[in-house]
Amino acid sequence: MQFLADLESIWYGPPANSAPTLVFLHEGLGSASMWRDFPRRLSDATGYGALVYSRRGYGSSPPAELPRPIGYMHDEADVLAEVMREHNVCEAVVVGHSDGASIALIYAGRNASGPLRALILEAPHVFVETLSVESIAAMKRAWETTDLRGRLGRYHRDVENAFRGWNDVWLDPGFRDWNIEELLGEIEVPLLLIQGGDDEYGTWKQVEAIERQVRGPVETLLVPGARHAPHRDQPELVLRKMATFVKTLRERGGN
Repeated sequence: MQFLADLESIWYGPPANSAPTLVFLHEGLGSASMWRDFPRRLSDATGYGALVYSRRGYGSSPPAELPRPIGYMHDEADVLAEVMREHNVCEAVVVGHSDGASIALIYAGRNASGPLRALILEAPHVFVETLSVESIAAMKRAWETTDLRGRLGRYHRDVENAFRGWNDVWLDPGFRDWNIEELLGEIEVPLLLIQGGDDEYGTWKQVEAIERQVRGPVETLLVPGARHAPHRDQPELVLRKMATFVKTLRERGGN
């Protein structure tokens, strides 16, 4: 995949040949830079390296081909596998947010023998809720009537491509049937699931569905007062929980 070299990426901490790697997957309108300093701080707190990249259509990465297909997150799970190979990641803890969390679950469900050691997921989606569609429709109205385009433009080289690549597919009537629960039973690695108590894009039902169907051990955290991005709304609490989870992994596996 020649385009891998063109994906925007940032690395913090030790290289992949000397420590496990935290691989960060951003939300549906996110990018590498929108994580701000959180990946660096988690790397510092755990001693793991951190790989942060922008998917096609986001940040400084090349634009995505539009319209995206309904199965675009399955496609991005394949890209994740290639990105980790490209960066020689041999032990990975994938930290996914929203779309990124769903991509991480798809990858985990299809790659039992890969480098994945654990999942840390914020606001994951495994099926489509009415709340999600209503909030995404509201974002479309904001895109058309407010300064949202300009605010997002600080983080994306092609902001039109970034927004339409996410908003159009989620509002496609065919996307209402999107569901990845069939993959959950294949996941055996430990999981940490984090959900904001006031998340406008999803509910605790997503966490319950994952916890009920995966085969690996699960820890959960409901963050009171946090919306869709708990690591931005309650960074100290979320950082501490993630770091403790990683420390427990290290004690179990000796890394």
